[in-house]
Amino acid sequence: MPDTVLVTGISGFLGGHVALALNKQGYRVRGSLRNLGKAEKVRETLSRHGADPERLEFVALDLNSDAGWQEAAAGCRYVQHIASPFVIAMPDDPEELIRPAVEGTGRALAAALGGGAERIVLTSSTAAMFYGHSRSRTAVFTEADWTIEGQPDVNAYSTSKVRAERHAWQIMEQAGRRDDLAVINPSGIFGPLLDEDPGTSGAILARLLNGGVPAAPRLAFPVVDVRDVAALHVIAMVSPEAGGRRIPISDEPLPLIEMARALAREFPQYARRLPRFEVPDWAVRVFALFDAEARGNLGELGRTKRIDASRAVALLGRDLVPATDAAIATARSLVEHGLVRD
Repeated sequence: MPDTVLVTGISGFLGGHVALALNKQGYRVRGSLRNLGKAEKVRETLSRHGADPERLEFVALDLNSDAGWQEAAAGCRYVQHIASPFVIAMPDDPEELIRPAVEGTGRALAAALGGGAERIVLTSSTAAMFYGHSRSRTAVFTEADWTIEGQPDVNAYSTSKVRAERHAWQIMEQAGRRDDLAVINPSGIFGPLLDEDPGTSGAILARLLNGGVPAAPRLAFPVVDVRDVAALHVIAMVSPEAGGRRIPISDEPLPLIEMARALAREFPQYARRLPRFEVPDWAVRVFALFDAEARGNLGELGRTKRIDASRAVALLGRDLVPATDAAIATARSLVEHGLVRD
């Protein structure tokens, strides 16, 4: 009888890839959905990419509700808590992101501990690490770094990730089981889509390829391929070296203009739509007066943040997929799913 793993947020970009990786390694995956009406679509999607549908089952869970968590974790040897709210434009009320992230993490860990799970893997983010620090900082960010709440560049999403992760560590320490938690801190996740839902990262590239960004702001995105992040989740679930650790994972930062140039080389038919030059910071600030998404990125103009991913690389036993390759894989999926206009 294969071991069962509870995977929260299985219909999401990362959740789907983690479930697929687990299934292919012989685990039985119990995936959570807010609405079980999506179950057959998720089953079909994962099966199309090589999953055994006989080792997939689904449960209804909501980050904001106590219902079903204990039953979902019962009999699961491991729990992968991936589900968390994410948006590009920040909500007027920060608690729309913060409350479900923190309370959902509490529910997932309480259920895992109550059900006797041996190891819990939590998906956090580099957003819980590298905001609120001095703009003059040049040091590489490591697992010892935490986002500093209350600073101008710390938005609701970053706050939600910090508080959820800190809450997880507190729960595990109080239970005397700190070493049974492994936290993965990925940067911006790109890579091949499993279905026609572009997700947040895919939406950024779709906007580029569809001509929605005429000139590139001076932004550099730390990027990681979803296949690397999924593989790390599986390894962290069983590796003794991962227990009790935060594990940042990211390739080198990819400037938006370099991403656009790489896409233009790979997809020359869309090159005329892609930005060919960078826009001055002052122009971005003017535009941000009228665009909430742009306002949310003003603090990142001209900044480059590098992450120490050496622990992740050691656990994987190989180099990471280059950031450019991850972006191109996303773009190829967008084209295949008809999400880029002709």
